[in-house]
Amino acid sequence: MVRDPITSESAPSAEEICGALDDPDCRDIIRHLDEPMTAAELNARCDIPQSTLYRKLELLTEATLLEESTEIRRDGHHASKYTVAFSEITIALDEDRSLAARIDRPPRTADERLADLWTEVREEL
Repeated sequence: MVRDPITSESAPSAEEICGALDDPDCRDIIRHLDEPMTAAELNARCDIPQSTLYRKLELLTEATLLEESTEIRRDGHHASKYTVAFSEITIALDEDRSLAARIDRPPRTADERLADLWTEVREEL
């Protein structure tokens, strides 16, 4: 299950974040995501085998470094689109000298806030 980077109650651990960022393929994906893209679009830009690409996308979304949304298409073949879900990551030592991570998120647009509101309304019905 993919965590929603904005509404997730359980934040990823510093180890999960560092593990994703330590992976060269994950860094390549982030580097190429200058706009929302599908896995097929990323596959055309990155030199990563398709099966590996899907595993890396899952790793990045689980670490809440990417946000996954659904692109609705008229033909019924919907596609997941991925965007970078952070603007800055800070790794620090917490009180008990273990690693802690803080992820700064880009501000949400009005459209994104409205979509979140509709999602909450549908969940309550």
